[in-house]
Amino acid sequence: MPFSQLSSDHIVSTLERLAERVSDRFPTASLNHVIKELTGLAKRDRRRTQRLSRPYLFLRSGIFLAVGLALVGLLYVGERVFNWAQASGTSADVFTVFEGVEAGLNIVILTAVAIFTLTRVEERLKRSLALDDLHELRSVAHVIDMHQLTKDPTALLRLGPSTTSSPMRTMNEFELGRYLDYCAETLSLAGKVAALYAQSSRDPVVIAAVNDIESLTSNMSAKIWQKIEIVRAAQPPAPVTRAD
Repeated sequence: MPFSQLSSDHIVSTLERLAERVSDRFPTASLNHVIKELTGLAKRDRRRTQRLSRPYLFLRSGIFLAVGLALVGLLYVGERVFNWAQASGTSADVFTVFEGVEAGLNIVILTAVAIFTLTRVEERLKRSLALDDLHELRSVAHVIDMHQLTKDPTALLRLGPSTTSSPMRTMNEFELGRYLDYCAETLSLAGKVAALYAQSSRDPVVIAAVNDIESLTSNMSAKIWQKIEIVRAAQPPAPVTRAD
């Protein structure tokens, strides 16, 4: 795999490693289920993006068939005009030539319409498949954002008392920082899974949807990193050791 392209295998292995890290540190957190779900989508999308990069042979065979039939039709029209001229003993008159040209143009136009239709069908099939998968990735990104939504780092500063409706906050500064960092990594990897579709497609609609997901995950990650900065500010400074 060249370094100028994303490796789907590497993205999947990174997600699996992230799942192990989160499971080791937060074994009961529901974030584990989200990462496993994202890993399953990444494995499925790895196969689908590979399929999107390949042509649909049954549709391409239809294009070749249309071109072949057009050539056969043109040869048939030319042969009929030639046979008519040979049978009459004279060269074909203007009307006969015009009739042959008109028939040939009709064949060419019908062939162009068939090729355009088959090409658009392939494009629409691939676009529909890609957009459905990207919609799932967008939903997963919002689910990840919901998992960090109640992780309020300002509670570590103890600026005021909690209410009876306040969520339970049992994490210390280090654990909260790690949890938020895992959420940011998961969002980034969700964006990378989406980027595989832009890498395998030249469809502007698919590329626009991928860019939308990458912007969404980047904005969510930026909000998480603001929380991480607050957590770091709440942590007591590490003791400075002086060498004798």
